[in-house]
Amino acid sequence: MDDDAYYPDDAGGSPHTALLGSEFVAFDAATLTATMRFTVKREMCTWRGGVQGGLVAGYLDDVMGYAFVAATGGEMAPLNLDISMSLIRLIPEGATIIGKGRVVKPGRRVVFLEGELLGEDGTLYARSTSTALPTPRPTPTTTGMG
Repeated sequence: MDDDAYYPDDAGGSPHTALLGSEFVAFDAATLTATMRFTVKREMCTWRGGVQGGLVAGYLDDVMGYAFVAATGGEMAPLNLDISMSLIRLIPEGATIIGKGRVVKPGRRVVFLEGELLGEDGTLYARSTSTALPTPRPTPTTTGMG
């Protein structure tokens, strides 16, 4: 990919990855669970000193989505129908958070996912569930954006 505003080299294949500071850690095929690490950037925070609520959903969406992508060997990606989340506590600026995303039930027509965000010490920050459609994994070429 070209290093430009839409597809920077550090985006890991998708522009949102660089924004979120996403880093893949592991995938457990037995439990269909993905683990990711995120570094909270100042741009994600409000004046309260923590991540803005809607942006917390971005972290959760990323780790739940990656669980499904990994479970399908990179062939498929979820297209969300809904995401429900509980914000347990403020995620502070500069924190390193661990995301756990799991495929609860993969189906041909609907996929059920869940996720959580934890501090490195195990502190629970947020939980989510998602219902999604399984779709072929998009690329810049297939979407016309590359």
